[in-house]
Amino acid sequence: MNELQSSVIDFSQRNTNGRIIAEYIWLGGNLIDIRSKCMTLPEDVDVNHLPEWNFDGSSTNQASGHDSEVILKPKTIFPDPFRLGKHILVWCETYYPNGERTDSNFRKIAVEIFNKTDHEKPWFGIEQEYILYRKEINWPLGFPITGYPKPQGPYYCGVGSDVIVGRQVMEAHMRACLHCGINISGTNAEVMPGQWEFQVGPCESISAGDQMWIARYLLLRCAELFGVCICWDPKPVMSNDWNGSGCHTNYSTLGSRSEGGLEVIKQQIEKLGHAHSKYISLTGVDNEKRLSGKCETSDLNTFTFGVADRGASIRIPRVTDANKKGYIEDRRPASNMDPYVITAAIADITILNAEHLDDIVAKYKQYISTLKR
Repeated sequence: MNELQSSVIDFSQRNTNGRIIAEYIWLGGNLIDIRSKCMTLPEDVDVNHLPEWNFDGSSTNQASGHDSEVILKPKTIFPDPFRLGKHILVWCETYYPNGERTDSNFRKIAVEIFNKTDHEKPWFGIEQEYILYRKEINWPLGFPITGYPKPQGPYYCGVGSDVIVGRQVMEAHMRACLHCGINISGTNAEVMPGQWEFQVGPCESISAGDQMWIARYLLLRCAELFGVCICWDPKPVMSNDWNGSGCHTNYSTLGSRSEGGLEVIKQQIEKLGHAHSKYISLTGVDNEKRLSGKCETSDLNTFTFGVADRGASIRIPRVTDANKKGYIEDRRPASNMDPYVITAAIADITILNAEHLDDIVAKYKQYISTLKR
């Protein structure tokens, strides 16, 4: 426990004199760049009609200093697991004053696509891998300060302080997600020391992206409490002796979940294969370093699929193959992917025959080109 932690006073149960704290949360202009600030509101505020707000976009790579205001529009509300009581977290979309979405606001695009695919009730389950980092030296927790730990093998789902670090962060995060009503379905230690994964889903349509972004926010907040950082890089340790971090996305539709669904799944996979070269550009920054065909990944330039094959682009789970219906796992997305982009693109490709794919790719590439790295 650091000095700041030891001096924390528990204010969670104190009288707020008829006011609540609303933490407005949004995505800045630099990939997984979550920002937040809070306002106080009357305790009896109608959470369905929260006020819009603004922030200094020149400080988030979203506006110039000469016209810096960016508008926050509340979209989803969650109970605050840190302040407790009636306090809330408010996930927002970002807009320029002229009403246009900011370059990082892919939620608006995803909503438009999901409005066209609601009849298929697309479900997503997203597996977020991440690495705990030492703040001072920018190196994974569990790695020696110089050099490398013993090889991969004992860390995945391991138990014991000789192989596991950071379990306290994972536990705090999982409980925060449960308090918020996030559909967190599990968590586990991953293949590298200091590497963990949590899963969100199944969630339908836009809810998958909403819940994943708030889950990421909660993870960053929990990491603050323990003085560590979260690394979202898909391949932070470049040696092929060490796995990278992905954000595998499980997917099903009403058709694939129904009797005869395996035939629907085969059609979906065929469509995903045809769109591979365009879709791969949406799967995250520096994903080409991870998708090497090694370390349980497919090759960036080759589309493959197979039953229980963790080296394929698309894995068909054995339970899906046995039941002749169910879901598939897209193993291509990187840990720093945007869940709105990925879920909307998958639904668009498989349900709408890639009607919007070129537009999504163009807008995503435009956004990526503006990142400060």
